[in-house]
Amino acid sequence: MPRSATTAPKPRAALRALVAGTAAAAALAAATLPATATSTPAQIATSKTNGVAYLKTLQAADGSYAGSGLSSEWAFSAFAATGTAVVDVAPGGDATKNARTVYRNLLSTAAWPSATPVVTDYERGTLNAYAAGIDPARVSASRNLIADVYGYWQTAEAGYFGNSANYNGTVFAGLALAGARTQTGGQRVPQALLDAIVTRIRANQHTDGGWDYQKAEGDPVRLAAPGDVDMTGASMAALCAAGVPATDADIVQARTFLKNKLVNASGAFTAMYGINSSSNGWAVSGLNACGINPQTGDFLTPAGKTPVDFLIAQQFNPGGGFRYKPSDGSPSAYSSTDALRAVAGGGFTAAPPLPTGGASRWVAQSTFTSGTATELALTVDDGTGALKVCSVAFTPTGTTTTLGAVLDAAAGAATPAGCVTSVTPSSGSGTITAVNGTANSGSSTWRASVDGSAFTAAARDRVIGIGDTIALRHGS
Repeated sequence: MPRSATTAPKPRAALRALVAGTAAAAALAAATLPATATSTPAQIATSKTNGVAYLKTLQAADGSYAGSGLSSEWAFSAFAATGTAVVDVAPGGDATKNARTVYRNLLSTAAWPSATPVVTDYERGTLNAYAAGIDPARVSASRNLIADVYGYWQTAEAGYFGNSANYNGTVFAGLALAGARTQTGGQRVPQALLDAIVTRIRANQHTDGGWDYQKAEGDPVRLAAPGDVDMTGASMAALCAAGVPATDADIVQARTFLKNKLVNASGAFTAMYGINSSSNGWAVSGLNACGINPQTGDFLTPAGKTPVDFLIAQQFNPGGGFRYKPSDGSPSAYSSTDALRAVAGGGFTAAPPLPTGGASRWVAQSTFTSGTATELALTVDDGTGALKVCSVAFTPTGTTTTLGAVLDAAAGAATPAGCVTSVTPSSGSGTITAVNGTANSGSSTWRASVDGSAFTAAARDRVIGIGDTIALRHGS
């Protein structure tokens, strides 16, 4: 059955882990702050080193950063941005409890993320699994996070994921599906899907050039409301991750929005929730994702301050944690993740760095497990602009399956429903000549791609492996 769209809470509740600093971390904090000038490479390097040390104090004795619901796994995106492999993060050096293995085990459980999940749960999992070196489409024999996200596609509002009233679910779908690339660095999902998301992001840009967490498309009052620094950074990053250039008019308008929020004396951004490290971090990550230097040009104030200066000024040294607000006397775990990721030059995720302890860069389920129910991500593009996106549930009978078997399963077990209504031929191993009533004609034929590979003639006997992201397209 199709998932019903669940109302997601505001971004901080749906996506953020507001974890208080531990007593041990607070004990590490000291009031020494860096020099008050545009941050130098040496200052940034020190900030990264101390920030990583702080994030390591957040790891539980069992190796975990996350449990049921929201917690500290966003640290993985910050670790990756600093060049720290998550698999190398282990309590007391015990490699059997390394953060990557523990997180993968959590994601693989049937109870994760909760009894009432929302799309942002799976987007969070995708972004952080990728940064940890876990292929998000191949977490385990039963867990495919890319397919989980696909299952929240809104057929009646193509391009939105989850309840469209909560725009943040669509932005983070863009970040997750564009940002979590294949193990070889290729784009995993078809461009047609990313283009649909880009269209919705553009339609939600406010007249001041920013965005906020609510849907604004088609609502003149919402479009005229003030944008939010946080979601502007996230929206910029999603657009640029999907291939939109920094010179695009909407990116330029967003850049101007952020410039106009810059505080001359400190380099902070005036945000919806007041001046704070998390909002600054999201804005800087958006600039980083678009290749816009946050320390020059529009983002160097007349007083010689930048957004990176502000972030480093909120860091306790040598403790390494970051304040949420300048008046705070102790570090915030979540703000430390946001700030460190931004200072390190990261967007909202990063490819996993090479481990130093001898572990592999990636871990992934290699084959289907016969009899274990799983999902695959599927798009069907008939060339008319009516893109269909779904998660296909099926139970394999071997270590691989075929395209024909996946399409047959999609006809009765796709979320959302209607992704595939008919396939010709309906059995056998031959070339696919029609899907959903659209038949091959001349040079316009059905073609298939897996994990972003080149489109080739679609055949029922094409071998499909676990976690393959399948795209069908009709055209020449």
